[in-house]
Amino acid sequence: MHLHFDCFSGISGDMTLGALVDVGLSPRALRQGLKALPVSGYRLKISKVHRGAVHATKVDVVISKVAEKRRSWTQIRRLLSTSRLPPQVKKQALAVFERLATAEGKVHGQGPANVSFHEVGAIDALVDIVGGLLGCHELGVKTFSASAVNVGAGTIDGTHGVLPVPGPAVAEMAKGYPIYSQGPAMELTTPTGMALLTTLTQNVNRLPFVVPDSVGYGAGTADPPDWPNVLRVFLADTALTLSPLTPASLTPASLPGGEGYQADQVVLLETNIDDMNPQLYDVIMERLFENGALDVCMTPTIMKRNRPGIILTVLAQPEHAGTLTQLLFGETTTLGVRSQLISRTTLPRSMQTIRLPQGRVRVKTIRVGKAIKHRPEFQDCRTIAKKTGMPIQEIIDRVMQAIRDRNRA
Repeated sequence: MHLHFDCFSGISGDMTLGALVDVGLSPRALRQGLKALPVSGYRLKISKVHRGAVHATKVDVVISKVAEKRRSWTQIRRLLSTSRLPPQVKKQALAVFERLATAEGKVHGQGPANVSFHEVGAIDALVDIVGGLLGCHELGVKTFSASAVNVGAGTIDGTHGVLPVPGPAVAEMAKGYPIYSQGPAMELTTPTGMALLTTLTQNVNRLPFVVPDSVGYGAGTADPPDWPNVLRVFLADTALTLSPLTPASLTPASLPGGEGYQADQVVLLETNIDDMNPQLYDVIMERLFENGALDVCMTPTIMKRNRPGIILTVLAQPEHAGTLTQLLFGETTTLGVRSQLISRTTLPRSMQTIRLPQGRVRVKTIRVGKAIKHRPEFQDCRTIAKKTGMPIQEIIDRVMQAIRDRNRA
């Protein structure tokens, strides 16, 4: 399943829980799942409310007993690590809290290990974050996307005094994410909500081309006049989440001899650049591959005012798209990244190793119908050629001969 966060009125932990329940998460499953978290002294209150003209679900974490103490990020990490949560939920929860602690520590001038949360805040954050991740797990969500985030405006009263909106921690986590301010002068996006969003989402853009199964609305605590303070989510079948440029009829079975082909979906990231030092292109490409890119290419183009530039295109699995988008914003001069989820058809392939007297070479084996093709890895051949002084083509020829000898044997 695919989940899209429509953050037209921001996002918070309780709004996320409410939206997930509203879109179909069982309250019983949520409460049962949270029992794996060794935290007590709270209960969930779930109710139907109105925010402006929108009917939504409100989830409140009601604290029944509070000890006057603070929980450090180190303590919370230990608590999560020893919990009985599903492995994926545990991994995500640790990532969300680490992002939250890093942001809080940076704005307060201390290391993440020294960041602490007061008891109420710690319980709220734990239940909101773990509950939201459990909800996605229960709904079978595998991929995420989000709209630009409305952070609100004005000021808020914090424990450290009056702070601007967005709060410093939210502003820190918003680096590389599109944000804006609209509506009432109040905080619309909380640190917990921003930590969840920036950890989960791979595609930060307008609503992608999806076929929603259901739509949910999670209510925020504040109810400003004439403003629907809710988080909207769209839950869609991933199999029906296609790029509008990719016809749904294009499947492996529809291609000549296509019964042996493989189909999947990947994210296409693209941006135009005309004001960057070309010496940096090699480093950027290397970093993209290190962070999960399946393919990277740069196409020369002529941009506005007849300036030469490049179109930088990246293919990636959906779970890596968010990291790669942030990398593009951080490592290049781009001001925007286009993204779309597309279908692709690939040939089945496997890897084998050929041992030559000069060294080992990996060989990619590709099947096209009944035919089999072999492609030696160029970098392996290059390494051997550099070490021995032999021509690269001779190395490639020896590998191909070794494959033919193996097949005859």
